[in-house]
Amino acid sequence: MSDECWTLHPSDFAFLWEECRRCFYLKVVSGFPRARAPMPRIFSVIDARMKAWVEGRRTETVVPGMPAGAFEHGERRVESAPLDVPVPDHVYRCRLRGALDALVRLDDGAWAVIDFKTAGRRDEHLARYARQLHAYAWALEQPAPGAFGVGPVRRLGLVVFEPEKFARDDGGAVGLAGGLAWLEVPRDDGAFLGFLSEVLSVLAQASPPGGAPMCPWCVYRDAGRRTGL
Repeated sequence: MSDECWTLHPSDFAFLWEECRRCFYLKVVSGFPRARAPMPRIFSVIDARMKAWVEGRRTETVVPGMPAGAFEHGERRVESAPLDVPVPDHVYRCRLRGALDALVRLDDGAWAVIDFKTAGRRDEHLARYARQLHAYAWALEQPAPGAFGVGPVRRLGLVVFEPEKFARDDGGAVGLAGGLAWLEVPRDDGAFLGFLSEVLSVLAQASPPGGAPMCPWCVYRDAGRRTGL
């Protein structure tokens, strides 16, 4: 078993891992993250309004087809206890730390982890978001001492808002209007452990892997080294 216990952030599982494993390695192992690109404020505003609107609501009043229950917790910081992840002839360790969007207490007493997205439905991204949702589920069920936890977590999914038009009501208020969709993510702990084993095997390397060919961050860093800047 390795003495190293890497801290992994679920939000990096959706895109950073796929975009460039070198950047992922440098962030986790070397503490050298990419510079943060500014996010347009409108997305933060929409996200905050959605979370406030669903708090305390029954799921059937939010999106038809969601598992039956009620929204009970908004955004929460979560952190798992150290997890042992076996690979052939070795065991790696990691902890999962991040902030989930919302939790639903299901009518059967279990829980659902929910993530909100403002975008068009992109089914090809569902597998990436599944990693993030599984990480939150594991952190909730196996929390670090003193960390927030609930369980069991039986359902995972996305509530997707897709803006379709700019509208004005009779009172003069204007806003974006569109549909809400529920995208279920089947829970598959075996697949998630397989993903973690791949991630940790890369982090265990003595040096970072090569950058993705079109990664602009790696191109910029390499150009800086070549020019001595």
